[in-house]
Amino acid sequence: MNSDSVLNSIEQIVSTFLESEPGYFLVEIKIKPTSNIKVFIDGDNGISIEKCVQFNRQLYKIIESKNFFPPGDFSLEVSSPGIDKPLKMQRQYLKNVGRNVEVNFNDGTAVNGRLLQVSGDDIIVEQTTGKGKKAETKQLVIPFSNIKTTTVQIEF
Repeated sequence: MNSDSVLNSIEQIVSTFLESEPGYFLVEIKIKPTSNIKVFIDGDNGISIEKCVQFNRQLYKIIESKNFFPPGDFSLEVSSPGIDKPLKMQRQYLKNVGRNVEVNFNDGTAVNGRLLQVSGDDIIVEQTTGKGKKAETKQLVIPFSNIKTTTVQIEF
């Protein structure tokens, strides 16, 4: 079995598995040449370490039973994508409404602002420029088709 078909099979397993857990969703799966499988799962209200461990144990047994790899010759990591990873899915945008984001456009430009709203085709970001009395706030409607990456900005 080639790596693309293994990846697709594991994606189907995870998707089927998550049907019984509607608050969680698959973000991405990566398989390294060393047979290290990384499954990134997120939740509408985040995902706990305990839930990642539970998913890991259950998925490991299923993947092992499918014999995609020789026995004991793969490793599995289940985690959240992490705050520093770009948003990939609309559900990730929705759960981050109200947070500051950096939106990088396909043309190489970028804007920073507060994510106000997410719809099927675009997002609305509130951007403030200037300070004090010269501060100017405007709302930008940004189509998903113009976005290269969006990253949540950590506030201290």
